[in-house]
Amino acid sequence: HFLVVSGLFMSNTFLSQVPKNVYAREIMTTKLVTLRPEIDVFEGVRVLIKYSISGAPVIDEDGKLLGVFSEKSVMKVLLDAAYEQLPTHRVDSFMDTTPLTIDENTQLMSIAQIFATTSRRRLPVLKDGKLVGQVSRRDVVRAAYDIIREHKSPQKTLLYLSALREMNEAPTV
Repeated sequence: HFLVVSGLFMSNTFLSQVPKNVYAREIMTTKLVTLRPEIDVFEGVRVLIKYSISGAPVIDEDGKLLGVFSEKSVMKVLLDAAYEQLPTHRVDSFMDTTPLTIDENTQLMSIAQIFATTSRRRLPVLKDGKLVGQVSRRDVVRAAYDIIREHKSPQKTLLYLSALREMNEAPTV
């Protein structure tokens, strides 16, 4: 359960200095491709392909998140079309209606923890129940890289294996 690391890395001192005040609202994407629940499922697939995205939030007219239509949803479409002649054509019949979401004030380390311990690729960000953005794994990687670049000391030190923790010792979400 331990990560074996070779090479030189930032010291554990650096890791303890990662800012605790980096929030979802600062790293989220706010210009999202969204879908409406009543659109045709094949239009939803076309949108994913057109914009080269793996999923899109499905929202109502008030901006309330209803679910997420993703590549995984498309697998359900494919199977239904093959075996059941696709009984319905609406996106809302295939979307994930219980997506894991975060608040705009969720801290970076909590978001990283979610991505490390789940198969989620994106987390819709809500404010007062309304969709305001989305954080992807790539957004977290970019934020981590920016933090490392800002705090990188010219002298690299070895990261001691004793500083590594098992997944069950990670911060709770």
